[in-house]
Amino acid sequence: MQKKTAPRRVAVTGGIGAGKSEVLAAFARRGVPTVSADELVHELIAHDRDVRAALDQRFGTTERSEIARVVFADPDELAWLESLLHPRVAAARDDWLAGIDAPLAVAEIPLLYETGGERGYDRVIVVTAPEELRRARKPGTVEGRSDRLLPDDEKVTRADFVYVNDGTPEQHDAWVGEVLAQLQA
Repeated sequence: MQKKTAPRRVAVTGGIGAGKSEVLAAFARRGVPTVSADELVHELIAHDRDVRAALDQRFGTTERSEIARVVFADPDELAWLESLLHPRVAAARDDWLAGIDAPLAVAEIPLLYETGGERGYDRVIVVTAPEELRRARKPGTVEGRSDRLLPDDEKVTRADFVYVNDGTPEQHDAWVGEVLAQLQA
């Protein structure tokens, strides 16, 4: 039996509304295994009994929009929520990565640099976009939530690849194809 080689790990990060999910989707369309931290959070909240019980006890609900309203208005509540979810998301992502039998795997991690998660990846892609576009893409979510994130210019200096997502979907897709070719070289 041949031993499986661990895939090259690539992380996608960036600010709210920058287009991280679109980059992830472009990799997936090219057959690259992908995972989203946000989707893992949604799965945990929907299906993990311990998470659901803790949320219900703390907030009186497991409804994500209700929890978001509370935690983004109170840094202590947000810290509590992150302490509940981040270790579980990291474990689920690590389990997913361990099961990948492909040369490359891409994970979308919004708080990659903020949590020190970049150490677990071979390459990092930062997706950014002009503030007005980000606000238009995610109305009402950029204000307040972005304050706790590293500024884009700092992320850009730390990244291996940077995409300024202000063009057409075709340009976006072509850029992902170019990055994929470099990663596979």
